[in-house]
Amino acid sequence: MAAIRPLFIVAGIGNAAGTGAAAARTFSKSGYSVALLARRQGSLDALANNLKGSGGDAASFCMPSYTPKDFTSTFSAIRSHFPASKYSLRATLWNIGFAIEMPFLQVTPEEVQESLDTNVSAAFAFSHEAILQFKQNTVDAENPARGTLIFTGATASTRGNTMTSAFSIGKFGARALSQSLAKEFGKDDIHAIIDGQIMTGSALSNEKPPSGLSPESIAQSYLYLVNQEKSAWTWELDLHPAHEKW
Repeated sequence: MAAIRPLFIVAGIGNAAGTGAAAARTFSKSGYSVALLARRQGSLDALANNLKGSGGDAASFCMPSYTPKDFTSTFSAIRSHFPASKYSLRATLWNIGFAIEMPFLQVTPEEVQESLDTNVSAAFAFSHEAILQFKQNTVDAENPARGTLIFTGATASTRGNTMTSAFSIGKFGARALSQSLAKEFGKDDIHAIIDGQIMTGSALSNEKPPSGLSPESIAQSYLYLVNQEKSAWTWELDLHPAHEKW
């Protein structure tokens, strides 16, 4: 009987050069099949092909929107592509966010609503689908947790600042959601929060010493969270560069 392969779902890959893409590559190299979720078909397909070209198993799922209905249908499509007879969802990453930085009096009601819809409501819908699937998993020596749900945070998740009124309310909400889920479903969930600037490409390689977080280093921290021993689980992980003033 063939071994059941672990599955990792990444929601949000941007231009395929940041944290979501780095996490996908890291987990793929560690033996996970990878399901990629986002709204840009081109970036999804490029990353999926890159993972498969490196010997990985990946598939892309383009979403028309981040509504609860679309998350339900997308998770259904993932289950069809990665059937339970061969795959077991063991880790998920919520890496989607709506960032807005501008003076409070210039923020429109529509932008406030989009921040809440993307950073809170969509995160809630994604978590709901993930936990439903986690609860079907078994716990054994190889898999001491039924599943791990990781959230990518930001400095705005823990403190507001000038220009971040609309962004912070959304990220505060997502952080509260993750804490609530960790307490209700402790056997399933870990929350990871990033506090710092994420630098990619030439900006990262040219700055000495680098002042921003490396997506690849963040991804390694995510993999560490998934592999933690159950007697000492992390809820919140604060990552920052050694040379950052914080």
